[in-house]
Amino acid sequence: MKRYSILVLFIVSAGCIFAQDVGDPNAEQIGIDAAQQQLKEVSIDKFEHDGFWRSTISSDAGYTVARLFEGGPAGKVPLEDEADLNIPDNYVLGTRVDFLHRGHVSFNLLPLRPIPIEGITKTISVWAVGRNFNHSINVLIEDFFGRKFELYMGKLNFQGWKRLTVAVPPQAEDGKNGIVQRNYYYNNQMGIKILGFRIDCDPSEAIGSYYVYLDDLRAVTDLFAENSRDPDDMVDSW
Repeated sequence: MKRYSILVLFIVSAGCIFAQDVGDPNAEQIGIDAAQQQLKEVSIDKFEHDGFWRSTISSDAGYTVARLFEGGPAGKVPLEDEADLNIPDNYVLGTRVDFLHRGHVSFNLLPLRPIPIEGITKTISVWAVGRNFNHSINVLIEDFFGRKFELYMGKLNFQGWKRLTVAVPPQAEDGKNGIVQRNYYYNNQMGIKILGFRIDCDPSEAIGSYYVYLDDLRAVTDLFAENSRDPDDMVDSW
């Protein structure tokens, strides 16, 4: 009887664990943080500048081109700080790929230069139209030491616009391993940079033409260190 009770208790406990909703990552619960934290959602790029983004693919895999189109997701909520600033937000980034053959193919969406994010980044999000293909999208970043990483944002197997969000893994306590965003030996700078996106294509669906659209690249970042500096403090940037 005791064995049966223990087994039931285990099953119920496991059911409670796996029954939890899996939604967007919670920025407040990422990493080992101090009590002082000032999280803020910021805009990284609205894809409004023609020619700033380009698409690339291996020449033996296909052809690709990127350009801006008018439009955007109806469910997008403007940032509070930008509500009355009349910041242009009329375009999205569209990319077309024409495959030469089926296979394990990837193509990139890259800005002309890396885009820095102020503060300590907790999450990165972007709106996407995936055209219901089983391709997957990854955001490419560079950490404090210039090391390059990629974060899986999800599959593009959905119709219409969808917001994709990924958590940035916290760095190790030694400040050297993982994605490092701050190092106390170099306190004059912090954060990561966006290097672009890579889309990995499902081999069975890398055929014909494929279209993908992106809009409103954002991040949730901790600005406590940026905002808590004494106004009369010295700046170590010389």
